[in-house]
Amino acid sequence: MIEKLEQLCELVLHEVDEAQDLKTVNDLRVTYLGKKSPIQELSQEMRNLSIEEKKVFGKTLNEVTTKLNNAIEEKRSVLEAIELNNKLESESIDISLPATKVNLGTPNILERIIEEIEELLISMGYDVVDGPEIEEDRFNFELLNIPKGHPARDAQDTFYLEDEKILLRSQTSPVQARVMLENKGQKPIRMICPGKTYRRDNDDATHSHQFMQIEGLLVDKNVSLSDLKGTIDVIVKKLFGETIETRFRPSYYQFTEPSVEVDISCFNCHGDGCNICKSSGWITVAGAGIVHPNVLRNCGYNPEEWTGFAFGFGAERLAMLKYGINDIRVFYSTDLRELKTFDRKDND
Repeated sequence: MIEKLEQLCELVLHEVDEAQDLKTVNDLRVTYLGKKSPIQELSQEMRNLSIEEKKVFGKTLNEVTTKLNNAIEEKRSVLEAIELNNKLESESIDISLPATKVNLGTPNILERIIEEIEELLISMGYDVVDGPEIEEDRFNFELLNIPKGHPARDAQDTFYLEDEKILLRSQTSPVQARVMLENKGQKPIRMICPGKTYRRDNDDATHSHQFMQIEGLLVDKNVSLSDLKGTIDVIVKKLFGETIETRFRPSYYQFTEPSVEVDISCFNCHGDGCNICKSSGWITVAGAGIVHPNVLRNCGYNPEEWTGFAFGFGAERLAMLKYGINDIRVFYSTDLRELKTFDRKDND
């Protein structure tokens, strides 16, 4: 049997060496190494051998099978290389033909607004800082002068995950608290922290349980409301045009004192009155104020030495105003036509 196996091996090696195309090589693999091949038939006769004969024959069978597999694989590689070279020599590519247009997609509208503000504030010396969306109650509320039992906690209607200690952040302000604690009250801070926030809210044209905030913080010495107004003024002029004016109205936030609502002059009617500004000539775009002394103290800064201001925009609010979008749900739909409308490449 071993002699038959060796003779068969020599025969197959000769036929493989003589093969001139890939089909012949593949047919040889099936014929001599397939389930109904002569080698498989010889292996079935092992049951009639003694234990010692089985060992010798089994070893020879493995060696022959490996040798044939290697020979067939080497021949296949050689023929594939020859075939590829022949194809390259016989075919040519016309590089003057126009290329196929590749759809690269369109940036999300909210990303565009956020990046626009990021680029502006980076040029003003601000850092862009990120933080966890699953947050601790301590950072989301307590350090920001919102203790347990404070009515503001109900107003924000937070998604709690674990015994009111772990939650989905209802604002990006916890990132500011983390940065202040890291600096241990020793360094000035200029930062913005854009990101997702979550609140229990019924989704409609103007409300969403998930939305994007763009919050900024500056902590230094001798900071005043005029510094805040100048910063806000630069941002809104960048977004809506150089003719836009800003004004502050008194307001109340737990983490700032004094607190203000930020209005901009209506870019649509320029004060004549329209449906966008509700005939008032002004549009509210942000909340802001001077950082509350308790917040500074909680985060390691001495309020007798350090002051600062903070502001917060809603990215959806800015995008809806700038691009004339009347439904916040557009930002979170899967309709690509909405993005194409704002694709600068297609509109140029």
